[in-house]
Amino acid sequence: MSAPIKVSAGVEKTVITPGTGAAVTRGATVTVHCTGMLTAGLKKFWSTHDPGQRAFTFKAGVGQVIQGWDEGTMTMCLGEKSRISMTGDKGYGSGGFPAWGIPPNAGLTFELEVISIQ
Repeated sequence: MSAPIKVSAGVEKTVITPGTGAAVTRGATVTVHCTGMLTAGLKKFWSTHDPGQRAFTFKAGVGQVIQGWDEGTMTMCLGEKSRISMTGDKGYGSGGFPAWGIPPNAGLTFELEVISIQ
């Protein structure tokens, strides 16, 4: 695992497994496997690896996902697995995400693996 890299104010990335493919570009359709955790205690709240779940697809860099995901994935490439950590304002903000047990302004950590870029 690499040392954390500052992506932006409030977002850090640690590469777990380097990728070898194309880089994620703004507007590209990206499919990832991911596990989301509260940064405090690394308590999991969701994973595409859980029963009944599947890989998650979104357009990168255009606001379809929380800001920390957008900023983090824009630094990744095909096959890369990284841990993206973010402050609450780059996640679900003051509203949190009660359905998943995410309190207001919670720091979040996601392990993301880019499995497809189109």
